[in-house]
Amino acid sequence: MEQQHRPVILLTIDSLMHLPLQEAIRQGRAPALRFFMERGQYIPNVVSSFPTMSVTIESSLLTGTYPDRHRVPGLVWYHETEKRIVNYGNGKRELLKIGIKQILLDNLYRLNNKHLSQDVQTIHEELASHKISSASINGLIYRGSFLQQFNVPKLAVWLKLLPGKLRTHGPLLFSFGALGRLYSENRYRHLWQRGGFKDKFSAQELKYLIQQQKLPLFTIVYFPDNDHNVHKNGPTAISGIEKLDRQLQEILGVYASWEEALHRAVWVVMGDSGQAPIGASRNQALIYLRSLLSRYKISKLGKRIEKNDQLFVCVNERMAYIYALHDSLPLFEVAAYLQEDKRIDVIAWKEDDMIRVRGGGKESTLAFRPHGPYQDLYRQTWMLNGDASLLDIRITGDAIEYNDYPDALARLYGALHSHSGRYLVITAKPGCEFVGESSPVHPGGAGHGGLHKEDTLVPMIIVGTDTVPKHFRIVDIKEWVLQLIQ
Repeated sequence: MEQQHRPVILLTIDSLMHLPLQEAIRQGRAPALRFFMERGQYIPNVVSSFPTMSVTIESSLLTGTYPDRHRVPGLVWYHETEKRIVNYGNGKRELLKIGIKQILLDNLYRLNNKHLSQDVQTIHEELASHKISSASINGLIYRGSFLQQFNVPKLAVWLKLLPGKLRTHGPLLFSFGALGRLYSENRYRHLWQRGGFKDKFSAQELKYLIQQQKLPLFTIVYFPDNDHNVHKNGPTAISGIEKLDRQLQEILGVYASWEEALHRAVWVVMGDSGQAPIGASRNQALIYLRSLLSRYKISKLGKRIEKNDQLFVCVNERMAYIYALHDSLPLFEVAAYLQEDKRIDVIAWKEDDMIRVRGGGKESTLAFRPHGPYQDLYRQTWMLNGDASLLDIRITGDAIEYNDYPDALARLYGALHSHSGRYLVITAKPGCEFVGESSPVHPGGAGHGGLHKEDTLVPMIIVGTDTVPKHFRIVDIKEWVLQLIQ
């Protein structure tokens, strides 16, 4: 079978990072990942999307665009038209305040069918337009060209949390935990097993497709468990990688030999975001935004916005959107108060056609916009004026070099043009994370969301092709996969 006609299997492992991956292999605790690495190409520094939250990252992976085009701003954001918070599932306390029904519908239906822009096509939609089938297993972003029926639990219908019949647009082969199984006998689907959103469920679904010879030309599989382990135990933890590797061993074991697996498919194994350490001292590590901005009237979760409310805060772990609810409140004024806290890393907002940038504890400023005399390694051109060191950018002649903030200009621009409203984007320095009204925190562990390279860079293993994406960015993977298949 010719290489370009072999199925492509893309495995995304939540919070997989270069250093713990290397350590797990060194200790002999990840034989399947070592097998892939020794027989393929290894790229340790693929640039993720921003904010580095799974829904935004997967939207970039599936559409090949940043959020200025795919329009999924983060896990938590403020919908200006509907005057409400959108939360796809960020902690139990926020769930209770916002309402379980609203969060379920945002996550299960609106995310893919309403919020993800219709002006961009997912890889599933593009393949379907060429009459090529595809599969999504536990992917958070999965929009395709086929109407799929969720298996809504009777309890959710009885409690009036979900309608009895709920359809979504997905690929031809669609798996979404207990709500949409391919393998009817998959036993890892129960409520106490996170409703199927775990590695064992994902592995069983992929094994079923391989065993039944139903594998389409493109399959994407999401493995979520490592994320929980890293959040709790910190960015050097490897026990989650070891457990994930056991599932990969089971998948490879479906074939006559592991070598046979490589002859039958092109395999891509990659992380989605990194995680930065969060200090153990709550006083030092946690940035309480409501206290920091106490001079303003901040709208509360689950409550109607009142006329005298001035700000709305949406925390995405190490990143946050700060919304000004009245035109009379200048964003630069709010930025000036935030600037007083040295634990805040980047502060940015739109002003006319420019993006303004400041840093916590720093007096200098930077302004930039697309299309100018400076060019980065991705062949994007920019106009910059001010202190480029705020984003750790080095300029040599007309060349831009990124350091601590990979692809910082395009990623910041994407977040600040991802949805309507007047808002600041802020990120925390490594070691710290933001706290909103009820957002989850990870002292002594790790978190993501930020622009920093610790949140951003992920490894990728490619086995079965000598080609690579045009650039080592998640946003460039869609085009490359399409080239492999078509």
